Amino acid sequence: MPMISQEANVAWTWQFEQTDGTRVEPSVPVEDFSTQGDAESWIGEHWRALREGGADQVRLLEDGTEVYGPMSLHASDG
Repeated sequence: MPMISQEANVAWTWQFEQTDGTRVEPSVPVEDFSTQGDAESWIGEHWRALREGGADQVRLLEDGTEVYGPMSLHASDG
């Protein structure tokens, strides 16, 4: 089977969780992103609504593989 360009197939997605790691459904519509930057921009715009909807933290996934996380959606007091 020929190699397919990874660029065309990469899907960046967010996984939404409670503090204990239990997955939750996001409170706003989500999508797959073609770049990490697009995914991070989206979370920057929607984190408050996601937190208010029951998500405490998120993990960034690239084609189903965790890139980083968990990242808290609660602002630090510092």
